[in-house]
Amino acid sequence: MIQLGVIVAALYFIGGYDRAVEKLTLGYAAEHILAIIAAAVVSAMLIYSAATFDQTMKPSRGVLLLSFAVFLPVSLAYRRWIRQYVVASSAGRSFLVIGGGATAARFYEAYRNSPNGQQLEFVDVNEERVGQPIAGQGSPIVQGNLAAKLNNLGKRYSGIILAAKASSLSTELLERLVHAQFQETRVYTLESFYETQWRYLPLGIIDPFWPLQSGFQLARTSPYHYLKRLFDVVASAIALIVCAPLFVLIPLLIWMEDGSPVFFRQERVGRDGRRFILFKFRTMRCSDEADEDIYTRKDDRRVTAVGRWLRKLRLDELPQLWNALKGDISLIGPRPEWSKCAERYEQTIPFYHFRHLVKPGITGWAQVNYPYGESDEDAVEKLKYDLYYIRHYSLKLDAMIVLKTLYTMLFGKGR
Repeated sequence: MIQLGVIVAALYFIGGYDRAVEKLTLGYAAEHILAIIAAAVVSAMLIYSAATFDQTMKPSRGVLLLSFAVFLPVSLAYRRWIRQYVVASSAGRSFLVIGGGATAARFYEAYRNSPNGQQLEFVDVNEERVGQPIAGQGSPIVQGNLAAKLNNLGKRYSGIILAAKASSLSTELLERLVHAQFQETRVYTLESFYETQWRYLPLGIIDPFWPLQSGFQLARTSPYHYLKRLFDVVASAIALIVCAPLFVLIPLLIWMEDGSPVFFRQERVGRDGRRFILFKFRTMRCSDEADEDIYTRKDDRRVTAVGRWLRKLRLDELPQLWNALKGDISLIGPRPEWSKCAERYEQTIPFYHFRHLVKPGITGWAQVNYPYGESDEDAVEKLKYDLYYIRHYSLKLDAMIVLKTLYTMLFGKGR
């Protein structure tokens, strides 16, 4: 029973039971394998800890190892089969999008660039938009007769997406949508669709009052807040002890290649805008900070040979464990930005200041879902994932980030 509970929790954290998670990719397969390995380690620790207090328990290492070795390929194959079945069964279905204005057009562009393969069918109650393409030549034509489509949902639509303001819809239509939500098919607001399907929040559908909505764990005293701080302290202390040899070897390699200093220090912005000095192993040649590019580009000549490997394996982040132990940052949270960048972003990117509602972290939801940023546009894209993290701040999401970070480190996805 212990094994089963741990396995279920591990697969739940990576989205193994979530229909919206794509399970046919190599990325998911790697995360699935890591989750099962983590479950095996935790199960072994729990079982052998219990055995020390109950002498009647005689756990077998061979049986434990064999059970996980058999379960791993079976569970992965089963999920791939289920996913293929879901994709096949929904191939002939579409999403019905209510709305034909600029908001719906932006949603179409985002959907077209996403991995979702189902068709979109646009319908609007505004007769002036009927017959017009939603986003230029080649895009779907906005249709009318919404009532007839809602009366014929059946197996035709996978869901309804509301891309128009509720105030523009009649009371009768809103009641029909409520009925569809509870009786026929799911009705998404744009925000809920982005969160459920893509797990980020676009800036165009939130407003300054967004943090005041219900459902934010950050808005109240949560036991997880204190548990997370305890975890940061314990895990950082243990990691610093375990990685002590690396704190000797890595500085030596940096010094041998490019001299001193071996540590990189920079002012970053933390929770509530508080400034602090962040530590990392130096991976770039020394230069005048006032003249240097604020972004590290692909194949950047400033990155040293040792630094390139440190970045790839994320080992340059190790000194940040000291920042986490001190409480400047958490192990998990939005990336702590250089104060120079943060000041500029707050002037140019809407709602950027919402990132400072939580402690920044060594790894986070944006870091494991979006490539390394090297432009202001990338900063905007990563903010969408940071806002999702703030909205869904929880043990489950943090566990997903940990597993995705392990995948990134093991498969050399860093830069």
